[in-house]
Amino acid sequence: MNENYQIITFYEFKALGNLPEIKQSLKNAMRENSIFGTIILASEGFNAAVCGSVQNIETFILLFETLFDTKLDYKSSFYSERPFQRAKVKIKPEIITLKQTIDIEKGIGTHAKSDEWNKIINDSETIVLDTRNKYEVQAGTFKNAVNPQIDSFSQLPEFVEKNFNPNKHKKVAIFCTGGIRCEKFAPLMKELDFAEVYQLEGGILRYLAEIPAGESLWEGECFVFDERITVDDNLRKGNADDFSAK
Repeated sequence: MNENYQIITFYEFKALGNLPEIKQSLKNAMRENSIFGTIILASEGFNAAVCGSVQNIETFILLFETLFDTKLDYKSSFYSERPFQRAKVKIKPEIITLKQTIDIEKGIGTHAKSDEWNKIINDSETIVLDTRNKYEVQAGTFKNAVNPQIDSFSQLPEFVEKNFNPNKHKKVAIFCTGGIRCEKFAPLMKELDFAEVYQLEGGILRYLAEIPAGESLWEGECFVFDERITVDDNLRKGNADDFSAK
């Protein structure tokens, strides 16, 4: 199978201004380099999932890094068809909607790398929480993870406050697709006085890229927000052609 399209996902919490000007610059860059997908901008940063040829993605990354004065930490996969059909840049109140003001810096020290994750979630004292929506969890999740059965990320704080007790649940490990939800939720968990909070750095996508299948504690496939619908443990298009989201 020819994998002609590279798909990259990335985000950063970074104070931004002049959002309309940035939006126009990004739309121009996407058009000029045949980049498709969605980029969300907010005063708190950016969140993106885009695709293009390998060469065009390389050029776009350099343009993006120059525009934002940053170094992108992106997750990458490949597919034979274009998984996004439009090029969109949106300005929103948040790059991932939690509907709460969060101090991201309170999450410093909570990141766990892929090669540390198995040990953390195999600890019988650790509560493993899937922070994704219920239709995403249907496709796959980590062994013994709690499914909060939520329809939107903004419902997760209520679930935690009703079902978890920081005096009883001393260790909580959280994960999501690419890491962005956990970047917001780990600081909230710390604010709620949970003693030990671990977030999977780079999310499920990085874990699948870095951990051999024989050592993986992932079960099923990973839901993605493009026309592939899911990816398998090799980050190739999964078998969920008939998967019914929501």
